[in-house]
Amino acid sequence: MNAEERARRVRLLILDVDGVLTDGGLYFDAQGRVSKRFNVQDGLGIKMAQTAGLEFAIITGLDSPAVAARAKELGITEYHPGQVKKAPIIREICRSRELDLSQLAYLGDDWVDAAPLRLVGLPMAVANAQPEIKELAVWTSQVAGGHGAAREAIRFILTAQGAYEPLWRQWLNDE
Repeated sequence: MNAEERARRVRLLILDVDGVLTDGGLYFDAQGRVSKRFNVQDGLGIKMAQTAGLEFAIITGLDSPAVAARAKELGITEYHPGQVKKAPIIREICRSRELDLSQLAYLGDDWVDAAPLRLVGLPMAVANAQPEIKELAVWTSQVAGGHGAAREAIRFILTAQGAYEPLWRQWLNDE
């Protein structure tokens, strides 16, 4: 099955954070607090896709108040911080939401994402992912993580499902 056929089945997109929703940089202030940069186009893509019925989850190895705030702002309730072992969380999401693994996509960039990519129906990588991660992916973005890669993945999924063009047409007539 090719990437587009797999994308047609996707009901939930799981996102890593550092290197996917952010550029992977950790910005420390003098007090040791971390801040992160998120791409606004990724955020609009998530909100747009939610109106089309695509659901989202975030599983991240770090536990950051900035990420918790961003997840809340985007309406992502399936938020799992501080999780280096992500596969058990993914299996639990499937059980609780009554989804099959083939209905999940995962967008990752580094070794911590290897097991999830091997588990889901549509494994996806950002353009600047580690080579081993790109090998596991059936779809890879053209742009780097934190620079619209999530939006690109969302566009791919929604286009395969025939939902992208109708969403775009709604924005042409925002009266």
